[in-house]
Amino acid sequence: MNQALSTSTDVRAQQRAAFIARHWHAEATLQALPADASARRYFRLDGAALLLMDSPPEQEPLRPYLQVAELLRDLGLSAPRVPAADEAAGLALIEDFGQATYTRLLAAGHAEAPLYELAVDCLAALHSAPAERGAVLPAYDDTRLADEFALFIDWYAPLLLGAAPSSALRAAYMALFDGLCDEVAGRREAVVLRDFHVDNLMLLDGRAGVAACGLLDFQDALHGAFAYDLMSLLEDARRDVPAPLQERLLQRYLAQRPDLDQETFLADYAVLAAQRHAKVLGIFVRLARRDGKLGYLNHLPRVLRLFRDALERPALHPLRDFLDCHLKGWRDDLPVAVLDGLRGRSL
Repeated sequence: MNQALSTSTDVRAQQRAAFIARHWHAEATLQALPADASARRYFRLDGAALLLMDSPPEQEPLRPYLQVAELLRDLGLSAPRVPAADEAAGLALIEDFGQATYTRLLAAGHAEAPLYELAVDCLAALHSAPAERGAVLPAYDDTRLADEFALFIDWYAPLLLGAAPSSALRAAYMALFDGLCDEVAGRREAVVLRDFHVDNLMLLDGRAGVAACGLLDFQDALHGAFAYDLMSLLEDARRDVPAPLQERLLQRYLAQRPDLDQETFLADYAVLAAQRHAKVLGIFVRLARRDGKLGYLNHLPRVLRLFRDALERPALHPLRDFLDCHLKGWRDDLPVAVLDGLRGRSL
């Protein structure tokens, strides 16, 4: 660690200690929790049922988290309470939901269907709220959707091409995908949590109904289409969800939304599946190549399979055919030599 980085780390540790001293007590012991893909860090306060969220304000401002947490709680859902926050410093004390994430429970052998059913019921409750409740959030519009599906052509495609795509190829890809997303980009139906999957869901003891589903990592929420979060749950980048269970869960959701235009919902689902999987393929490569977070490479085969499957839906055939023509080998898992290059960060 160089001197400047060491000094910065020490200063941040001092800021955390001062915040804890003001809002809890100076002798509190902090236990660092595993980091994720963001710049945020979390620390468990021993014996306090609280976590310290360290969210560097220049990278991950606290305001969106505080705003969405309050909105979700107002709707009867379980987002962590926030007893204390310093937005300028990017520090907050938040309710500790414990360690029963869906990911841990499933790994320990918990029955998957009840967990997924609870998550689907939670989404149905969220989507039953008036659409205008989400209007306080930024729109999930064409610009944001495009910024995300661009990650595929900017980060994943160069691994197949051996170089950055030409400006003409990139422009054609962007225009085609933008046209596919044209209708869904105008949806303003609900709060879209955007990372609704098993890593960010918890089973909470002592809470009834949908409140038993604890929600995490929702600070990037936007105002968009109903279909996005259900698709994110069922077509998980990190975990295979059996096809029969996916279908039962989809029908469970639709049964709770009798007034929904199912044809429109399913069309949105198909387009957003392609959009999300394209985004995630790019993000996982970027995390490995730029940030050295190599564990995300393990998920690439699954996400590629999900992307391929998404493009087999008839409405997505134009994108499938475009990639077949202009990005040879896109359907295949990345060659071992390419993965080795990523792991060595030498590409």
